[in-house]
Amino acid sequence: MRIVVQEQPFDFGAEADAFAATRTDMGAVVTFTGIVRDVAGGDLNVMEIEHYPGMTEKALEQIATDAVARWSLGDVLVIHRYGRLAPGDRIMMVATAAPHRKDAFEAAEFLMDYLKSRAPFWKKEHGADSAGWVAAKAEDEDALTRW
Repeated sequence: MRIVVQEQPFDFGAEADAFAATRTDMGAVVTFTGIVRDVAGGDLNVMEIEHYPGMTEKALEQIATDAVARWSLGDVLVIHRYGRLAPGDRIMMVATAAPHRKDAFEAAEFLMDYLKSRAPFWKKEHGADSAGWVAAKAEDEDALTRW
């Protein structure tokens, strides 16, 4: 299990290749990457992501540990960025490896749902004329009920 919280960009292809190469005993690898999406109207200049070092990594480790306990996983990777990101920049990556695809897919979805709603990151959108914190969304909270 590898958990990384970093400011610098990551190379999705290199990370995915390295992750898949580590477990030849796994039959499935699922990857997902989150990308900064421009707001309606194309008004987003940057998204600023803040976190508390130490606390954030511990929370992500707990979420990953929960996934390993629930599904038959061989490995988990979570990378999450902070700092100022522009539309199109990669925010995060999740990868899961499992003997079978069902566990890999379900665990990846679980991780993404919990990262979206429970990971201690705070996002502020900066537009041309305004800035504001991103509020929690009901649909993100609702997604947790299936787990």
